[in-house]
Amino acid sequence: MKTLFVGNLPFKSTPSEISEYFGRLGTVQSVNVILHKETGRPRGFCFVEMDDDGADEAVKTLNGSMFGGRPIKVEPRKRDQASAERAAEQAPEAASGT
Repeated sequence: MKTLFVGNLPFKSTPSEISEYFGRLGTVQSVNVILHKETGRPRGFCFVEMDDDGADEAVKTLNGSMFGGRPIKVEPRKRDQASAERAAEQAPEAASGT
């Protein structure tokens, strides 16, 4: 299982839409859309957890692809992004889905 950082998402993107988009390349375990702590609004990025082969293919295929009219950034999660994800999980406003 690998976790991907997905950036430049349209603010109205739902976990279900993201899961469906990535699901065509592999099995999506979870989608964690990061929300602003004070406003509760999406910050325009998320983390997608999926099977290793699907994640590798998603980085190759979906990085720079158009999603909701915006070119998205797809890359393996980095250490500093993992810290942001953990902080967001501690906040009750974090939205997640599969």
